[in-house]
Amino acid sequence: MRLRALAPAKVNLCLFLGGTRADARHELVTVFESISLADELTLETAAGGPDQVHCPTVEGPNLVADALEGLRARGWRAPPVRIEIAKRIPVAAGMGGGSADAAATLRMAQLTARLPDAAVTELAAELGADVPSQLLPGVALGTGAGERVEPRAPLAPHALVIVPLPVRLATPDVYAEADRLGLARQRSDLDALLHELDRALEPGARLPDSLVVNDLQPAARSLCPEIDTVLDAVLRAGADQALVCGSGPTVAGLYWGQEASERASRAASSLGARFPAATWAAPALAELGLPQPA
Repeated sequence: MRLRALAPAKVNLCLFLGGTRADARHELVTVFESISLADELTLETAAGGPDQVHCPTVEGPNLVADALEGLRARGWRAPPVRIEIAKRIPVAAGMGGGSADAAATLRMAQLTARLPDAAVTELAAELGADVPSQLLPGVALGTGAGERVEPRAPLAPHALVIVPLPVRLATPDVYAEADRLGLARQRSDLDALLHELDRALEPGARLPDSLVVNDLQPAARSLCPEIDTVLDAVLRAGADQALVCGSGPTVAGLYWGQEASERASRAASSLGARFPAATWAAPALAELGLPQPA
């Protein structure tokens, strides 16, 4: 058997930060959106021995290996597999690349030897707060530490400019800096924002400026001051809204309207002279991540 799946990157269209929980994770209210920038995974049956994960451009532990180990621990009885990862999502950039790869692995695994959906959902939450949102790519409202996910309908037509920086930010470091800066909101504030988002996320809606906010952005900017230059450049390139992706340092600019793709494409071209990694992306529907025969 040989399967192929795309693993879409995610952006947080908003991220509101609360206090820490008993498990040391922070309470969040966030909106995830999968985008067309995606890694590509290929799964094939191995001749024997343990499961293998090969990702030439990334060294060290890989969340895909953890996903396979977790599947085996829950009774997954597929033959040994080898997974090859072609990385296109920037690493340690706040776009959930490792989580997207793990989620794509779980989707492919279900086609080789099915486990109960509840077991896969539980494993996704254990692997990381971003993994559950990527089990079914699209728009989702996230609560808890981000692991409680409620899929939502697509928003109004829009596109994004994505500007990675040649810097890596470790997510724990950004959260630690947020704590040092005292950025966490009160529980009552989170509840009010959740209610406001719940009303705003109507099918075909455009999120207002007041909700396109990332509470981790000041912490990411503190650790990586170059972000300020990129945010300013993206807004000057015509973005309707701009914010840091997740824990950063990648910056996303949102372009709304029927001509959003054309506007975002032109902006990416103009930004490319200063920021060679700049690109543009469209929202990704769930079908983008469905496994296909390779």
